[in-house]
Amino acid sequence: MRGARADADGALRGATGVFGGTFDPIHVAHLAVAEAARDALQLRRVLFVPAARPPHKASQRVSPAPDRLAMVRAATADNEAFAVSTVELERDGPSYTVDTLRELAAAEPPGSRLALILSAEAFADVPTWRDPAGILALATLVVVPRDGYPDADPAALTAAIPGVTAPQVVVLDGPRMQLSASELRARARTGRSLRYLVPDAVAAYIGDHALYQDHHKDPSR
Repeated sequence: MRGARADADGALRGATGVFGGTFDPIHVAHLAVAEAARDALQLRRVLFVPAARPPHKASQRVSPAPDRLAMVRAATADNEAFAVSTVELERDGPSYTVDTLRELAAAEPPGSRLALILSAEAFADVPTWRDPAGILALATLVVVPRDGYPDADPAALTAAIPGVTAPQVVVLDGPRMQLSASELRARARTGRSLRYLVPDAVAAYIGDHALYQDHHKDPSR
């Protein structure tokens, strides 16, 4: 595993992992990625951080924060190494990763380093995020590969972000689970089963609250 070799000195052992997203809905691939990172790097815990207003999805409709938060809590309840942070939901304005990391780092023991878990797709966009140098100063990037996207290359960050010379990046070798939240929403909208794609508690929540249904549709049709 490349991740194990990249973190051979165990620098992240006992650290807190940070896994952000809209989680609309949270699904089994999210959970598998978080557990793979926790296991490979011996993280103390993984914090799931639902976004309030993702800057990159400003033009997209996102389910209400209370629903997304409830689904994340339901999905992670049976893993004692998983926890949920509402830091972004409690903060006004867009959910910028650097602001979240600063707030979470302030609650960690002195000298601790966070592990920011993200996909290869998200890794490619890091240079375009707010204060990418600040992100790399606070966290090691833990990248999970995704088919169709190149492997994470630390040299690309060095070239793209002024002032960054030795970014800390750990690349895991999987899991490679291709699930799309948009596809799951479409399945729910048409009444198709979400079993084995999302945790049972999440599927129940979606059904009980009629999430992803078109409530503006003419009922006569």
